[in-house]
Amino acid sequence: MAAARFLVGGRVQGVFYRASAREQALMLGLSGHARNLPDGRVEVLACGSEPAIDALERWLWEGPPAARVDEVTREAWSGPAPKGFHTA
Repeated sequence: MAAARFLVGGRVQGVFYRASAREQALMLGLSGHARNLPDGRVEVLACGSEPAIDALERWLWEGPPAARVDEVTREAWSGPAPKGFHTA
């Protein structure tokens, strides 16, 4: 199982970014979470197949219609894989 942690910057809070990311992740069969960070970014953790994580990364650059994504950074994740996909 592959895993990645994404940090998404831009106008990504208050525009249904987390809920939309959860919807995409579930459609791709991924587990993880999407949560707001105090600095205005959104953290997305995705665990599952590498092709599904890559597809989610492409979607993260677009986000929901009201979002404006300026930056997506990707890091390897080696922590435990969560069950389901949650927003916080």
